Amino acid sequence: MMKAFSIILLAIILLVSGGLFSQTNRDARASFLLKGKVIDAETYSPISRVNVEILGGSYTTTNNAGEFSISAKVGDELIIRSDDFKTVYYVIKDQQRITVEVHKSEEQTIPLKTTTSRKSQDLFKIYIDSSNYFLKKNAQKSIEYVTRALEAVRSKTATNDQNATAFSTLGDINLYWGQGDLAVNNYKRSIEASPRVDTRIKLASAFMNNKNYQESISVYKELLKEKLTNYQKVEVFEGLGDTYKAINDPVKSVFNYQQALDIANTHKITPKITDLNSKIGAAYAQGGAVQEATQYFDNSLNLAKKENKKRAVAEKNKVADFYNQNRDFEKEIQLREEALDEIKSLDDTEEEDINSPLTAQRQNYKIANAYVGQEKYIEAIPYLEKSITEADKKEDLVVQKDATRKLSEIYRDIGDFGKAAESYERYVEVVDELYIKKEQEISQAARFSKEIALKQNRIISLESERELNESRYQLAFENQELIEKNNRVQKWIIGSLILIALLFLLVAYTQFKSVKQQKYANNLLALKTLRTQMNPHFIFNALNSVNSFIATNDERAANKYLSDFSQLMRSVLENSDEDFIPLAKEIELLELYVKLEHSRFQNKFDYTIEIDEGLKVGEFVIPPMLLQPYVENAVWHGLRYKEEKGLLAIHFQQVDSETVKITITDDGIGRKKSKELKTEHQKKQNSKGMGNIQKRISILNEMYKDRVDVTVENVYENEEGTRVVLILKKD
Repeated sequence: MMKAFSIILLAIILLVSGGLFSQTNRDARASFLLKGKVIDAETYSPISRVNVEILGGSYTTTNNAGEFSISAKVGDELIIRSDDFKTVYYVIKDQQRITVEVHKSEEQTIPLKTTTSRKSQDLFKIYIDSSNYFLKKNAQKSIEYVTRALEAVRSKTATNDQNATAFSTLGDINLYWGQGDLAVNNYKRSIEASPRVDTRIKLASAFMNNKNYQESISVYKELLKEKLTNYQKVEVFEGLGDTYKAINDPVKSVFNYQQALDIANTHKITPKITDLNSKIGAAYAQGGAVQEATQYFDNSLNLAKKENKKRAVAEKNKVADFYNQNRDFEKEIQLREEALDEIKSLDDTEEEDINSPLTAQRQNYKIANAYVGQEKYIEAIPYLEKSITEADKKEDLVVQKDATRKLSEIYRDIGDFGKAAESYERYVEVVDELYIKKEQEISQAARFSKEIALKQNRIISLESERELNESRYQLAFENQELIEKNNRVQKWIIGSLILIALLFLLVAYTQFKSVKQQKYANNLLALKTLRTQMNPHFIFNALNSVNSFIATNDERAANKYLSDFSQLMRSVLENSDEDFIPLAKEIELLELYVKLEHSRFQNKFDYTIEIDEGLKVGEFVIPPMLLQPYVENAVWHGLRYKEEKGLLAIHFQQVDSETVKITITDDGIGRKKSKELKTEHQKKQNSKGMGNIQKRISILNEMYKDRVDVTVENVYENEEGTRVVLILKKD
């Protein structure tokens, strides 16, 4: 009882502290009037008529002195834009006045016309090489160089090879930056110009990344009919393996990976051998073949050690994830400890990506989870603290949030409620900070996609209008700018409509969830009420038995009965708040109850409790006090009125791995005669008792999908004897 009270008290503390923090947070996000000024970065002169807006909020412009005032909140994104300079995005951190220095737009400083000192073909190659250099660093610059490459040959007719190269490069940019649909379109354009095998392999990969799995498989299979180099064969079979793995077909996935591995081994294509061993291991793991997966992961680990450190660490992390899935936590911890040591050396030579799993904070967090999986909570705490420290240092809010929450849960489970509440408060703080960051990332991602799409449209325009003269080309560009300005109003309207629709969906979802939770809460309350009704009824009958011993001056029997009864009562009260208890515990309670009843009615009946040897009582659970009322009915209403000595037989039998059959049989006078002997008061009381049981079973079956089934029947044709058969299902 004290433990339950402590848990309830902790929950109240966490809710109150969370509520106070949320209130503080709301106060911190209150609106205020932000004042600022926009000046030229070179001349420091004020700029008037500049568009100033809060993303999704207020709008204003600067006056002749370059000053503005706008309603804002801490964490909002301020957008300052004009045709005269590059758009500025600024996250509001406090209520202090700001001064924004603006620079001339980078777009205006990039020369788009080619010089006459180089041949257009040479410039085309230089710009494509520059695009590849910036491909993984700056998508906009990379696309801009593709644009320049096409402009370099726009005065002449571009060759098919040049078009194929430009659009293939554009597809590579789209694929790397997660724009699968654009990548597919650009690879198709490249193939139309020149059906190169390498580009077709990229198209198949883009289809898979864009979740067009059947199209991906079709392209790969068509490629197998072509004349391919050994490396290209490996790429095709590997791609087929990746696609089949993505659609959860591990058999075909392993088959294609193995084909690729055989070719790679035969022709000593070393970089692919490590990757393919790792992928085969992952495919076997997906199919549940743990032993085979372990073998290939061992191969990939050994091979990765011979490559660079980063590859070795990545493989250790992947294999550690495999051990985690199979609950082999010791091996997982060992690999992650090794990975941690190697990650420290990587930090000195390479820039760390916080989204990569190869970071100290993520490895420490996963080690802590492995210890939690072993219920070694004390060992997990230092790793969670390291994870939180590292995540805070690297500004990895996702890991910081998860690690802080896990730390709070561990402190709660080990009973340190003060530290649990403290960690929970930190968790709420991190969640709110992460929410603001995610809002900003979504906004930035939307801008990024828009800018990429604009540059993509620009390249397509170059291809379709290559033969137009310079004046028409410039006019088209100006028209595009005008269309963009005219579409801004439509964009805001569409955005507002989408927001309203989302709000309606949120309200509908909230109502649905509330109704569902209320129904569940009502069921729990009904069960608790029914269990509460059972306890006084049970205690009253037991006390009557004690009273009968005292009435007959059998003090010794009364004392023994009271001792056994107190033991039974303690167990009953301990389980009174549970929906289900282990079957083994219910059997113990039943044995003690039958023993007590037999001590009072020794001359009325004997009893047997039979449990099949094959019954795994530890694997099944049962609603508490479910069997006792049926046994009580058998004794009090069947066997007690029998003239000769009767028999009560209780049998527990496992029907199959998921089902237990419980049979309670008595050879008493039967339900019909028992009913005739009852007074009106007894009939009413018995009806309430059995009705209580039926209601409990009905509610439990509704909540847990038909887990309990009860039938009551006569044993003999003369309607004497009663048999109760209860079917209990595991899941």
